[in-house]
Amino acid sequence: MDYIIVSLYGLCLSLIFIYSLAQLNLLINYVKAKKNTNDAPKFDFSDSNNIPKVTVQLPVYNELYVVNRLLENISKLDYPKDKLEIQVLDDSEDESVYTTAEKVKSLQSQGIDIKHIRRQNREGFKAGALKAGLEIAKGDFIAVFDSDFMPKSDWLLKTIPYFKDEKIGVVQTRWGHINRDYSLLTKIQAFALDFHFVLEQVGRNFGKHFINFNGTAGVWRKECILDSGNWQGDTLTEDLDLSYRAQLKHWKFKYLEEVETPAELPVIMSAARSQQFRWNKGAAENFKKFSVRLLKDKSISSRTKFHSFFHLLNSSMFLIVLLISILSVPVLYIKKDHPELNWVFNALAFFAISTVIFFFCYWQSYTRIHGGGIKNWFKFIGMFFTFFSVAMGFSVHNTIAVLEGHFGKKSAFIRTPKFNISKVKDSWKTNIYINKKIPMSVLIELVLFIYFGFAIFSAFYTQDFGLIIFHVMLFFGFGYVAFKSLITNF
Repeated sequence: MDYIIVSLYGLCLSLIFIYSLAQLNLLINYVKAKKNTNDAPKFDFSDSNNIPKVTVQLPVYNELYVVNRLLENISKLDYPKDKLEIQVLDDSEDESVYTTAEKVKSLQSQGIDIKHIRRQNREGFKAGALKAGLEIAKGDFIAVFDSDFMPKSDWLLKTIPYFKDEKIGVVQTRWGHINRDYSLLTKIQAFALDFHFVLEQVGRNFGKHFINFNGTAGVWRKECILDSGNWQGDTLTEDLDLSYRAQLKHWKFKYLEEVETPAELPVIMSAARSQQFRWNKGAAENFKKFSVRLLKDKSISSRTKFHSFFHLLNSSMFLIVLLISILSVPVLYIKKDHPELNWVFNALAFFAISTVIFFFCYWQSYTRIHGGGIKNWFKFIGMFFTFFSVAMGFSVHNTIAVLEGHFGKKSAFIRTPKFNISKVKDSWKTNIYINKKIPMSVLIELVLFIYFGFAIFSAFYTQDFGLIIFHVMLFFGFGYVAFKSLITNF
């Protein structure tokens, strides 16, 4: 059994190392991209004949706290009124329907082409709403914004021109965070999302690998959506699904790192859990949907296939991390009881280089947002270890999501509640959309909190402190996630 544990532990470390090499390649691509001149062809909007018709789609569901803010913001988009249509795709089942209807009427009276579109049911959830709106959309290009996003007035003027290249099917922009500094939880989420929107999206796009429309803050060519099979609701991440179908049809994606679209981050643990579950399960569902097709497609390079697999398996890394974490404690005792295996453990120590690679990858994205310097260097170190601690604390919750995705268990699209919160003094406690049900995974997280407390004790018992930082991070991470989940309910 000891040899099986060590072998499985080594295999997991190897997979993390290969994943880190993929991230290192994206870092290299990112650095190259920064030296590259953006000479993409663009429409000249000084000639009104070059300005195409655009439909802005706003899929909403029970958004009482943010719908007015959303509509007010979107109504200020700087674009010719005769070439702009706004669709409020409202699947709401609560009083927000009346708030939305009243605001839409007010904007219509100002001469804005905005429609309040209601369906008989929520079939297909967000994908179904977008598809229904597309059937009557006037625009040749479809911009999508979730309810908590607030694009700047010149957003369309900065994105639509890139569609002059007829092969471009999507233009995606970088997310910003209006409540980044609200709490430790929002700082951690911003840290992770910044990494995706800075290094990963730029790195993949520059390397001509598959990237993804992020569900919001982007524009689709209508022809691209239809040619790729339209919106489909068979996965929880309809954005990733359509993105891969479009790129398999050889449509090009354009990522604009320099165009920031501000949005709100979940401020409580239950909301973050809901979002994490959907994203991670959806990624696993899409791996199941596309992995064989990717392998068989001879028109896709081996390098792009490599990156696509790790892109779709990104959420599955939580399962690997959870296995490494649990196995690391018996490994301490095996190492103590089997000195003949010292050469194996010395060899496994090489995989610590994965942490170094991740460290410099995240530093690159951190400096893009916050800048460099000694002060930010020390802030980054603290945030890096805090983020990875909490990410590991999410590993049980996200592993359940991943396994459900891989094994094909279907579940409803659970929206992430919005709060309209940006200041520390703002409160979330009166929000009627908060899910106060405590998930069963919290119990497992509490058990692992105790388990890694025992791991810290084991370091002193075995006099082996090689993993103590790792175990302290796990102890903190599982404790933070579990207790924050419980606090939400009181």
